[in-house]
Amino acid sequence: MLKIVKQSYFLLCVGILLAIFFPGYCHMQEMRQKNRDLEDKIKKLQVENLKFSHERERLEKDPEYLERVGREKLGIVKKGEVVYKVVSPE
Repeated sequence: MLKIVKQSYFLLCVGILLAIFFPGYCHMQEMRQKNRDLEDKIKKLQVENLKFSHERERLEKDPEYLERVGREKLGIVKKGEVVYKVVSPE
């Protein structure tokens, strides 16, 4: 009988400890995963930022590239040029 009581107390103590610490452990694991996700996002944004920096530098230093980008993306034309647009029959 004494053995059963000791086992019951032991199981009760283990249950109480689990009830106290398990939610905190789960929350800690969630925070670790969120931290990893945010670190990955930071790395991707740093790479993207580096690409934009190179693009900005190239636009500032290369007039031919600047002209090409202006013509392609913004539709800028030189004085005296005539622009023809092909319209599909649809």
